[in-house]
Amino acid sequence: MRRLPPLTAVEAFVQVARLGSVKAAAEELALSSPALSRRVQAMERFIGRPLFARRHQAMLLNGDGEMLLSRIAPALDALGEAIEQVTGEAELMRLKLGVLPLYASRQLIHRLPDLRARYPHLHIDIDTGAHALTRLGDGLDAAIVLAREIEPPLYGRKLGHNRIVAIGNRARQEGQTPLTSPADLAKETILLHRDMQDNFTLWRQAIGMPNLEPRAIDMFDSGQLILESAAEGLGVAFMLDFHLEGASDPRLVKLFAEEAEAESQYWFVCRRPALSRRPVRLFHDWLVGDGQ
Repeated sequence: MRRLPPLTAVEAFVQVARLGSVKAAAEELALSSPALSRRVQAMERFIGRPLFARRHQAMLLNGDGEMLLSRIAPALDALGEAIEQVTGEAELMRLKLGVLPLYASRQLIHRLPDLRARYPHLHIDIDTGAHALTRLGDGLDAAIVLAREIEPPLYGRKLGHNRIVAIGNRARQEGQTPLTSPADLAKETILLHRDMQDNFTLWRQAIGMPNLEPRAIDMFDSGQLILESAAEGLGVAFMLDFHLEGASDPRLVKLFAEEAEAESQYWFVCRRPALSRRPVRLFHDWLVGDGQ
């Protein structure tokens, strides 16, 4: 059997990686900061390379650290769960999650059976209400939000990498007035979400047509309604590529090959101390691992 690092060093590495701070991790493990630092250093010596980029009052995982965390954190959680089951201490865990309706319906709900199979004691209360960030720690344990960036001191982890695409009814690619090039949008109605109003502007700039003007722009506050409107032929929606992939609607198609970088991305967000709570930690590691 291969020699393993001390479990205390592994635990210290995981806590610092999740909380991003030696001080916060030391408080969580009831250690002094110097003692915790020594454990992290012992882990790095065992691995034979640095695992963090040191910043003032913060420690950020580097590439090697990210890879190591993704592989050992689930094993450490599984070890804790196994001990709980053997000792009869396993109990119902509950996570209060704020999530945008479109993300929940397109990206999350159909994956939850996998999460339940892995962690049958973990249950999730889903809240699709507004202002999730302001309710963290006050009704919500964690949230999945659409934002350009997440400001400290919150913990944020970007979920994938999204591109802006033109989505429309499949039938619009043929017929008497087919949409065959971006220039054809001058005669069309553009459909945009109020939280992503810049999508069309970013897209037309990226393809080198900044002066392209559509016939009209209609705004929605529901991604679901935008996709349904596009499917009914009421206009061309400028949404993220995963919205189309998750729609599973044969009426919808990506109209043009051109894409653009989205300024707003989906993030998993929580208060840093919340990552030490097992329901938050299990969901986070599943979501940013093979749950994505």
